[in-house]
Amino acid sequence: MSVILQGDKELDPEPSITKKSLRINLNDNIYGTFAEIGAGQEVVRHFYRAGGASGTVAKSISAYDKNFSDQIYGKEEDKRYVTQNRLNKMLDHEMDLLEKRISRKKHPNKFFFVYANTVATIDFVKKFKGHGWMGIRFQTSVNDDYSEISLHVRFKQNEAKLQQEVLGIMGVNLIYGAFYKHDEPLKMMKYLYDGIDRDAIEIDTINFSGPLFKGIDNRLISLELIKLGMTDAVMFNKDGKNVLPAQVLYKKNILTLRGSFRPVTKVNEEMFKKSYEIFIKEKNVNPEDTIVIFEITLSNLRSTGEIEDSDFLDRAKLLCSLGHTVLISNFKEYYKLVKYLTQYTKKQLGLTMGVINFVEIFDDQYYDDLRGGILEAFGNIFINNMKIYLYPAKNGEEKGYINSDNLKLKPKVKEFYKYFKYNNKIIDIDDFTPEYLKIYSKNILKKIKENKGGWEDKVPAGISEMIIQKKMFGYK
Repeated sequence: MSVILQGDKELDPEPSITKKSLRINLNDNIYGTFAEIGAGQEVVRHFYRAGGASGTVAKSISAYDKNFSDQIYGKEEDKRYVTQNRLNKMLDHEMDLLEKRISRKKHPNKFFFVYANTVATIDFVKKFKGHGWMGIRFQTSVNDDYSEISLHVRFKQNEAKLQQEVLGIMGVNLIYGAFYKHDEPLKMMKYLYDGIDRDAIEIDTINFSGPLFKGIDNRLISLELIKLGMTDAVMFNKDGKNVLPAQVLYKKNILTLRGSFRPVTKVNEEMFKKSYEIFIKEKNVNPEDTIVIFEITLSNLRSTGEIEDSDFLDRAKLLCSLGHTVLISNFKEYYKLVKYLTQYTKKQLGLTMGVINFVEIFDDQYYDDLRGGILEAFGNIFINNMKIYLYPAKNGEEKGYINSDNLKLKPKVKEFYKYFKYNNKIIDIDDFTPEYLKIYSKNILKKIKENKGGWEDKVPAGISEMIIQKKMFGYK
């Protein structure tokens, strides 16, 4: 429930950044610290300029020098300062000081907060555009435990000054949203872009935690980032926590399995296990530097109409229960997925897919937006020694199976296909379970919805129990 803050009045339905800052400054309850490193004090200056900041700002600090920063917040073993770990250290340290130095007895009505960011803007040669972490730890009642919102941003503009301005605006929007829009976190996310061009900055990770957000599943928050066009891909780990893709994928060998996973089946499980066995035998692939990603595209989620939160969460929970890392993307075409992954690694990449899906990627209608058409698309797919691991399909009513040797393609792409086939870019998964080829997730889903048996042994161990116990996918 939203808390009514003492002495507070709404100024207008869509307040400007200055009015937002002033509204917070004029609120007698809100009081806290601003800690900003790396890109100057871009957020707190809005509160100073708005007027009345003495009632809001307990302290503002910018430990710009790394040595000073280390003395205050501690050293980073990896020498990296623009990280979530650094942000957490800043929030912890500043909140501890605030609690120690500001007497609750003298200020019984104060709602404490700490806003922090650690940011790197565009470099001098404009090769690296910059990114940053920002977060707020806050309360909306003196007796509350603290809640927290943290997010990661990537800058899109080519001037440091413009990036700093965007950072300042988004920081104000975050603080304002924390106090006045926290009861509607999905709407609050939209407000983060108030006064900002969507093309100026990207939010690719956001997490809500604490008592105010007890009922929030951060995987739904991730999905909302994609739906709102704030980013093209988000990721969450086996614990269901949103994680930064750059951090997870950085300098890793990456094997990706795309699917609907509605629900995850024994076919999906076997495709993953068998392709992984081949993948880790590839030259220079070390299992310790390898990650497997289960990817669901936004178009796949929308395949049956509008996205249903419960349907999405059912898929996510099942994959997480099996210990998988999940990527939700807006990459309908595979070449866009590969291009995204190569931002973070130059190591071995692999795609696991079924024969039917593989044949579809040779349809040149998918590449009308590329000047080089299908040639350009496949040039982007097969980079970084990319390989495709092909899972067979039933050959209709005939005997045998369809694999890379007997699949059927349009005449105009056959020679094109042979180039990749005979250059060892397409690898058949020969060690498979023939009876699994009769398993189709759509048939399982139909039986689940109709409360019919016979599907339980076609999903991985433990999955049928979860579906039945938690009534997933419309099970009654």
